Amino acid sequence: MSVIYILLSISIVVAIVFFIAFITAVKKGQYDDSYTPSVRMLFDDELVKEQPKPSVKIKKTN
Repeated sequence: MSVIYILLSISIVVAIVFFIAFITAVKKGQYDDSYTPSVRMLFDDELVKEQPKPSVKIKKTN
């Protein structure tokens, strides 16, 4: 039973270490995309144009 407590505590410590490493990487900007903005203008022609919204229908009263 003591082995379960040891493994559980080690896994929690490892999870906390990985979480701190992830937060540090996000704060330093490692996940920022610096490539896409430079080539975005090359793909502007492939964008799908919006469909025009249907006009409002007026009910006819007799």
